[in-house]
Amino acid sequence: QVHLAESGGGLVQAGASLRLSCIVSGLTGNRYNMGWFRQAPGKEREFVAGINWVGGSTYYTASTKGRSTISKDNAKNTVYLQMNNCEPGDTAVYYCAADGTRRLVDGFPAMTASTVDYWGQGIQVTVSS
Repeated sequence: QVHLAESGGGLVQAGASLRLSCIVSGLTGNRYNMGWFRQAPGKEREFVAGINWVGGSTYYTASTKGRSTISKDNAKNTVYLQMNNCEPGDTAVYYCAADGTRRLVDGFPAMTASTVDYWGQGIQVTVSS
């Protein structure tokens, strides 16, 4: 059974940094795009960043571009999201995601929720002001 286990969330102050981790088990990572989504109360789940497991190419949406870095450690089967200069608008539940379609937009792993195959349970990130 596929399991995506997120960790690293919690309460941070505006301007501070945090790193989310997603430990992946039960699937072959190189067959998937991996990424992070987030969902704030009353809002749709939105894509944050994606990474191709084999090539390592990345894609960022505008909301965190320049402040976030997605990376992976193949040996640890782990995907990370480093977020710097956190803003109150970053407050949301963050979900790790795996997409076996390996959807590419202009050659980069721009993910969409409709094609995600597996989701993590989600982890709360709260940014105080």
